[in-house]
Amino acid sequence: MHSPIVIVPACTAQIGAHPYHVAQMKYVDAVLRGATCLPLVLPAFGSETDFDAVLAVADGVMLTGSPSNVHPGHYAQEVHNPALPQDAARDATTLPLIRAALKRGIPLIAVCRGFQEVNVALGGSLHQAVQEVEGMQDHREIKSLSLDEQYAPVHSITLESSGRLAAILGGIRQIMVNSLHGQGVAQLAPGLRVEARADDGLVEAFSFGEAGSFALAVQWHPEWRMAENPDSVKLFHAFGQACRDYQAKRGKLG
Repeated sequence: MHSPIVIVPACTAQIGAHPYHVAQMKYVDAVLRGATCLPLVLPAFGSETDFDAVLAVADGVMLTGSPSNVHPGHYAQEVHNPALPQDAARDATTLPLIRAALKRGIPLIAVCRGFQEVNVALGGSLHQAVQEVEGMQDHREIKSLSLDEQYAPVHSITLESSGRLAAILGGIRQIMVNSLHGQGVAQLAPGLRVEARADDGLVEAFSFGEAGSFALAVQWHPEWRMAENPDSVKLFHAFGQACRDYQAKRGKLG
């Protein structure tokens, strides 16, 4: 049996004079080396995407972080800060992809922007500026620091004792995570289950689907130096195993 294929939706970017479909290496590397699956980058073609064709070959989906934010029009809000980047082509690709993948029971892992995309795709909303919400901490990185300093663990999160994330990580209740986001969950979408929260109450992880399925989203960045973090290793290993299980099930049905 071939390596499970994990779809990684691309962002769009202008590099020099030319537009590109791009995916950061740290995400595809985590799929390849942490989940032991084959990442396949999906261009942000939006409504021109044949989602049935894509998901017919998919054994998993990974939604990455990005400099851009989900456009607030998707959750009935106006843009709070026009200076922050948007990526309409990515929105038009990932939001229907999420719904289609979850409907099929395809394993899904989502990070940062991807975490926010899942919530929005299923009917939830976001705080566009968490640091401006009363009682919330400032979860943004300090961009003047080095990347190693930006991605260093900065706060703890508390895991739900009976949750899927806690089970994957061996039953522990607290872990330290990095924090590089200005937006976050405001209203959790119907059907999503909180898996972890920060000390200020902000949702840091949630799951979706029936027991035994794998659909897990986290606000932090477990892909950063994944091999050096035992919690990240366990998370991507569990995702990879879910992709292999789905591939085997699909093979029997096919």
